[in-house]
Amino acid sequence: MNYNTCFHLLSLLFIQCSIVSLAMTVRNLNSDQFALFELKDRIVDPQNVLANNWTNSTSVCKWVGVSCGIIHERVVALNLTNMNLRGTIPPHLGNLSFLFSLDLSNNNFYGHLPKELGQLHRLRIIRLSYNRLNGEIPPWLGNLHRVQRLEMRNNNFTGTIPQTLVNMSNLEILNLGFNQLSGQVPSSIFNISSLKRIHFRHNCLSGGLPDDLCVHLPKLKELYFSRNELSSSIPSSIDKCCNLQILELSINQFSGIIPKSIGNLTQLKQLYLGLNNLEGQIPKEIGNLFSLEMLDIQAIKGLTGQIPTLIFNISSFKTIDLSNNSLSGSLPNDMCQHLPKLEGLYLSRNELSGQIPSSIFNSTMVEVIGLYDNKLEGNLPPITNAPKLQILLLWTNKLSGNIPNSISNASMLKILDLSQNLFSGPIPKMLGSLQHLEVLQISDNNLITGSATDHEWSFLSSFTNCKNLKTISVSGNPLSGILPTYIGNLSKSLQYFFADGCKLQGIIPIEIGNLTNMLVLELRNLQSLGLSSNKLGGPISESLCDLERLYNLFLRLNKLHGSIPSCLGNITSLRYLHIDSNKLSSTIPSTLWNLKNILEIDLSSNHLHNSHAIDVGNFRSLLRLNLSRNLLMGDNLSTFGGLHTLVSFDLSNNILHGHIPESFDGLISLEFLDLSNNNLSGVIPKSLEKLLYLKYFNVSFNRLEGEIPSEGCFSKFSSTSFMKNYALCGPPRLLVPPCKNDIHKNSQMIILHAFRYGLPTI
Repeated sequence: MNYNTCFHLLSLLFIQCSIVSLAMTVRNLNSDQFALFELKDRIVDPQNVLANNWTNSTSVCKWVGVSCGIIHERVVALNLTNMNLRGTIPPHLGNLSFLFSLDLSNNNFYGHLPKELGQLHRLRIIRLSYNRLNGEIPPWLGNLHRVQRLEMRNNNFTGTIPQTLVNMSNLEILNLGFNQLSGQVPSSIFNISSLKRIHFRHNCLSGGLPDDLCVHLPKLKELYFSRNELSSSIPSSIDKCCNLQILELSINQFSGIIPKSIGNLTQLKQLYLGLNNLEGQIPKEIGNLFSLEMLDIQAIKGLTGQIPTLIFNISSFKTIDLSNNSLSGSLPNDMCQHLPKLEGLYLSRNELSGQIPSSIFNSTMVEVIGLYDNKLEGNLPPITNAPKLQILLLWTNKLSGNIPNSISNASMLKILDLSQNLFSGPIPKMLGSLQHLEVLQISDNNLITGSATDHEWSFLSSFTNCKNLKTISVSGNPLSGILPTYIGNLSKSLQYFFADGCKLQGIIPIEIGNLTNMLVLELRNLQSLGLSSNKLGGPISESLCDLERLYNLFLRLNKLHGSIPSCLGNITSLRYLHIDSNKLSSTIPSTLWNLKNILEIDLSSNHLHNSHAIDVGNFRSLLRLNLSRNLLMGDNLSTFGGLHTLVSFDLSNNILHGHIPESFDGLISLEFLDLSNNNLSGVIPKSLEKLLYLKYFNVSFNRLEGEIPSEGCFSKFSSTSFMKNYALCGPPRLLVPPCKNDIHKNSQMIILHAFRYGLPTI
């Protein structure tokens, strides 16, 4: 055979192979196209991205979210993340045999994973997080030996973690967090030496971690186990994970001590051990973690002793949270001199004593300082250099002296709570220079308004510059004086004003109506007992009705007189109305009964009366109604029977007459009912036995008669519930005469016994 003949034969063979290869490529690409069309048919695509793009008129390799290989022109990657797709994953995706990466994360896929996906042996990446997939994690995932990233967090997977995952020998990232997985973590998983991240946060996993947890994980950088039910001790071999940067074991049931070996994890940046059952002390070896940025060992009541001072030499710290423990001792005075990056310091709810270190307010990056509920004492140090401080929480300590004017240097302060301390002296007007202030809590101290001749609350005038102020609490201070008219000049964003126990006097200024966003006005019990001459007087100002967002109104235990403004019934946001124990008179305005969403009304201990029947038919959620100790009259109580949510109802000490209505059996949630000291007559309805939750019942000092019900809740009431009535009868334990029908029944029984035994009758 000559050269030309050979050349022609080889050329023909090459052409035939090319044709066959091209035909196979087309056929296989058609198979990929069919699989993707099946996916398209099973999902809802609200943005019509696939509907407009995945069509026969466009090559599969140019479809949105689809990538093809250069050599075989087969689909190698499917990325449909963040498309808000909803539906199930079809088994046909298992025919995408060249698929390298599958990313369907951040959608609304639901149902089980089809087993056909186990055929995709070329897969390296599986990302299915943030969907609604359910069922168990399939064991066939272990057949996908080449997978490097398996991410299925934030789904609804249940059951146990399959042992077969150990076969995924190239796995680098395993993320199954935020599911409902239970049972023990298979110890074999910790033999996958390629793992860099293990994420099982927020499941229901139980049992302990193996002692050799880190022996085979030299590359591990991140370990997340928080919010599970893991127990036993933290493995002391944890330091074998020498490259670990994040260790998260918080919110479990780990016991024992914090292992000293954690101090060998020199690459560690974040350490979370809080909310466990650990005990002992914080090991000083943690001071060796010079890369640490976040330390969270909070809420461990068994954690005692002092805070190791070496911790405060870790210059990389951004957050230290050792709150809610039983730590004691004092804080080093230079504790913040070596913490230039510190943003958050949380040491609250411990037993720390001594003074607050002055260096704590010389940290240029700090934003939050929480030292509340300790035993700290002494003066508050000057705030010299805290330009980013936004939250300062120091309540419930023993801090004393004046509030320093230097607090104005914390110009970004939003929340300041110094309540329940021993601060004295005047409230500094410099607080008003904190233009970003939203919450000011300085209650329960010994603060005064200003000079001895300053009888008005002049410090309030400084807060007119605080345009974001929402809460002011000065309760429990000996401020005295009167509320100034310029209270109405405070920020319209003010929602909560607390001033109870402050010995206020005078009237409520009408200018308070300018605070149109007020939710809670707390002025109850303004005087100490025995200082009646200082109680608020005058009428309730109608300007309160301008507070259209008012949620709570407490004006009890004052000397307010006159009528209740009818316009209060227009404050539809009102949920709690307590104006009891005053000297209010005239009629109860009918508009109050239009507050359909109100939860509590207390008008007791006044001189109120009603001109017509009280109509409470509009109430939807009323829980407590107290109209006792007034001058209410009338005989129509039937309207109250529709208050199905009512828990406590007090009409005692009025002048009501008529009968107790049968409709009271509709008060199905009632626990407390007091109708005593009225002129009610007739019988106690037997239907009240249906009130299953009734614990207190009092109808004493009325004119009731007839048999006292004995079943249901009435079997538990004593004689004090029924005393001093007209003609009630019942069992001897209630200290009332027996009912006549009982006497008749007893006589019949005596005669019957006499005949049966031949006894003589009289």
